[in-house]
Amino acid sequence: MPFTPDSQLDLAFSAELIPTEVSKQLPPELHLRPLAASDYHRGHLSVLSVLTVVTDPGEEAWRAQFEAIRAAPRTYYPIVIVDKPTDRIVAVGTVFIERKFLRGLGCVGHIEDIAVDKSQQGKKLGLRIIHALTAISENSGCYKTILNCSDSNIPFYEKCGFQKKENEMAKYAPTDRAQAPRL
Repeated sequence: MPFTPDSQLDLAFSAELIPTEVSKQLPPELHLRPLAASDYHRGHLSVLSVLTVVTDPGEEAWRAQFEAIRAAPRTYYPIVIVDKPTDRIVAVGTVFIERKFLRGLGCVGHIEDIAVDKSQQGKKLGLRIIHALTAISENSGCYKTILNCSDSNIPFYEKCGFQKKENEMAKYAPTDRAQAPRL
């Protein structure tokens, strides 16, 4: 499949929000851009599967989720790195912006779902994704950017400029409930 330039894609947000200094650090065969409406076919879910079990909802449901994300402007910034020779996604990540009532109506960037295809690990793609998302967060006016990670990933995120602070807590919904939102 030939590489599809940004100008031919329906992107989640403007590619101009991704810092060019991060993109320039990638090898020429890789391209950093926002998630596109057609990325279901470029292996988006496959890359995410390195994190956890990913159930394929089908293209229609994937597209509906993409549109829901895009319907919240200045909130969700999903990005991908694409291998140009194959036009396949090899790395992904998202930052979403939480607007707050404290800190002078400040906002916080939350980095989520950082994943690099197993065949591309060790090439600093995760670092590039983190740098791009952190810059988007800071350029959005966030007073901090945070993320959760396993203990084994702490050294990687420290290399990215993050520091360990506080603890994460989680409460998972019962698995026997219907998966559709009730609100």
